[in-house]
Amino acid sequence: MPLEEKRAWIRLVVSVVGYVVYLVVVLGRAGGRPLAEVAYAGVLLWTVGGGIVAAMLIEIVLGIVRPGSLVKDERDREIERFGEHTGQAFLVVGGVAAMLMAMAEWEGFWIANVIYLCFVLSAVLAAVAKIFLYRKGFPQW
Repeated sequence: MPLEEKRAWIRLVVSVVGYVVYLVVVLGRAGGRPLAEVAYAGVLLWTVGGGIVAAMLIEIVLGIVRPGSLVKDERDREIERFGEHTGQAFLVVGGVAAMLMAMAEWEGFWIANVIYLCFVLSAVLAAVAKIFLYRKGFPQW
């Protein structure tokens, strides 16, 4: 398995696990109260930061335990580009949704959460696209 495919798997798992942890903590804090009243900002920042640090540490440990080539070929660059472009769709959706929510004067909780969800969906979609391309290759049109 190429190094870049391993990185895609790591980012996929860390993104999903981080978001699930966030949901469990925030929903657990709700305790019957409306979600918009839950203290979410600290948890959101910690799960995002923890996910970034966890992904970096896992990549470093994996690089030490199972060293591979650090050289990227043309295929790696094309897969990276395609995966990132694919994932960016959710960033646009999240930005537009957050803008509309702000214009409608929704609670900050909902705006922050739609942005976070779209970041996670973007990371997941990008990782899945990259893994698919590493496994199956680019489709022949």
